[in-house]
Amino acid sequence: MESPAEILPGVIFYSYLSTERKQKACFWNHHTLVLQVSGQFTLETSAQAISMGAGEMLLIGKNQLGMLTKTPGAGGSYETIVISLQEDLMRKIALEEKLESGMKYIGLPNLLIPSNEFLQGYFQSIVPYARSSGATMTDEMGILKVKEGVKLLLLALPALESFLFDYSEPHKIDLRKFMLNNFHFNVPVEKFAQLTGRSLAGFKRDFQKTFHLPPRQWLLSQRLDAAKFLIENKHQKPSAIYLDLGFESLSHFSHSFKKKFGLVPRALNPLRLSK
Repeated sequence: MESPAEILPGVIFYSYLSTERKQKACFWNHHTLVLQVSGQFTLETSAQAISMGAGEMLLIGKNQLGMLTKTPGAGGSYETIVISLQEDLMRKIALEEKLESGMKYIGLPNLLIPSNEFLQGYFQSIVPYARSSGATMTDEMGILKVKEGVKLLLLALPALESFLFDYSEPHKIDLRKFMLNNFHFNVPVEKFAQLTGRSLAGFKRDFQKTFHLPPRQWLLSQRLDAAKFLIENKHQKPSAIYLDLGFESLSHFSHSFKKKFGLVPRALNPLRLSK
């Protein structure tokens, strides 16, 4: 199974694979709880790098870009359960439980959750549903499992209330800093606009003022400059870096590289410099 199966459409997913897989850029619209059944899960964002193994849990904050690496364990398998804490459901839980944080969350965007017997029990209660591809889980049962998970998270870490129930409007963030940290993620310009707290028109306007180029042109140039540096100075192979720099294919990368620098990436080495 290469693509996650939906146990509860749009909310609970199950992934199983037997070979290592490094995904392209992922975007999380909602807070997400990841339960690692077997193998290793690694998340890399511009601010954090987190790995977890079997039996561990990770809470990923909403509105983020990141890269995932899924590595099978010694037994040859990788299993993970992903629960999307969608905002409409979280608002409903907040109303039912009279929860609403008056404080804006200012901590780390991704958190490994310390285990306790209640969370471990919750973890184990979901695994059978996941392995049966959701055949026995109704929508009502699925929503109840999500609510149970949220309540147990708050019981384990009460401070998560401001993390999970922060509905403050996104504010404009430093565009230059954000783009220089995240240019390598292959996502639409619309996503960059959302993540920086801007409308698409506002993003393009601010981008032009900041970088004096349209977003797509700047992104391509920045990625190619980074590739040239890695090949020349770090002796990286083109085939090892093109995906990490946001290119769809090696041929697209090579064509764009030659167009800018006058030679294909594989011809570049420390003794053969080009502009």
